[in-house]
Amino acid sequence: MDSKEKKRLGRVRIGNRLITLFLVSELAAIIWLIVSFIKSGFVETWKEHWGKILLIILAEAFIFFIGMIVINVSSKQISVTSRALGFMMGWIPVINIPVLGKIIGATGREYSFEKNKLKNNLKRADEQLCKTRYPILFVHGVFFRDFKYFNYWGRIPAELEKNGATIYYGEHQSAAAVRDSAGEIAERIRKIVNETGCGKVNVIAHSKGGLDTKYAIARLGMADYVASLTTINTPHNGCEFADYLLEKAPEGLKTKVSGAYNAALKKLGDENPSFIAAVTDLTASGCRRLNEEMAGYDYRANGVYTQSVGSWMKEAGSGAFPLNMSYLLVKQFDGPNDGLVGEPSFHFGEEYTFLENKKSKRGISHGDMIDLNRENIPGFDVREFYVQLVAKLKQRGL
Repeated sequence: MDSKEKKRLGRVRIGNRLITLFLVSELAAIIWLIVSFIKSGFVETWKEHWGKILLIILAEAFIFFIGMIVINVSSKQISVTSRALGFMMGWIPVINIPVLGKIIGATGREYSFEKNKLKNNLKRADEQLCKTRYPILFVHGVFFRDFKYFNYWGRIPAELEKNGATIYYGEHQSAAAVRDSAGEIAERIRKIVNETGCGKVNVIAHSKGGLDTKYAIARLGMADYVASLTTINTPHNGCEFADYLLEKAPEGLKTKVSGAYNAALKKLGDENPSFIAAVTDLTASGCRRLNEEMAGYDYRANGVYTQSVGSWMKEAGSGAFPLNMSYLLVKQFDGPNDGLVGEPSFHFGEEYTFLENKKSKRGISHGDMIDLNRENIPGFDVREFYVQLVAKLKQRGL
């Protein structure tokens, strides 16, 4: 894996240098042409230097297209918009400066960032920071599944495995009531323990997955098989804005939306999806009912270490669609939030971590916490965050 990554980064660097060379040489050629036109006029300049001009154009075109092709097949941090604008406007003098400048900057940062990560992992390889006593079980949130070729957790699992972690996935349906999802997760935990003899698992659960796993432990007897539960951006107290939406939305609209979602989720593998049941259990009122069912359960007394993590988007622009839209709505009901869940709802367990990204205006969204967009966020390295999170579990002997 590291060998492939080194080769990829090498190509990113080559592409970056080619586009830089193109931009610099283009500006030099333009200056030369302007000076020549001023001295000799357009006609005389063309008569005297037409061969040289055509050669420059061909050479520039070659450098530009080779550079763009290399970047497009190698870079993982260039947006679709930048790729399209690069090809459409990158060859237009002067106009291309901001477009190509953005691409050069992004690929330069990608090369430096990923190269440092490779060096860091190589340096600490013998430490096996994430080689915990019990394997990690990742539990996904609502409306997603564990797919083989599109990992819900982005680049995070691979980073943990590089540092010694053993990883499993929940493999439960994407949309169901908490009680039903909890039953699936309990069955999955038993299967892992029985087949591997690992004894227990350390669960890291995102969003609704945290509610599902809590219920599996507190109500379905999973405490004997769970060493720790770490919830990531889980709405432990629900979402007030979800109550509002369900209350205000016409029945016809809810039926239509639910039907469309359920049909799509069946095609993705769910046997019996229930959009309404899943959303209802994420409301503040739904979570109150669930919390009443689990009231009084002592995770610590039953041998389960618990902790929670939450994050703050800061502003709508910090998240991709639809979180950039929902952020403002959630803010009205739940205050500081990650685009879906308000900060007061994140709290659970013996320890709580709230991530604000103090080094950048760019906040951290609900999706960022699972590396949904595979984006290197200035001021927050999500992969390293999980490495340190799991390393602390190891330090606890878990």
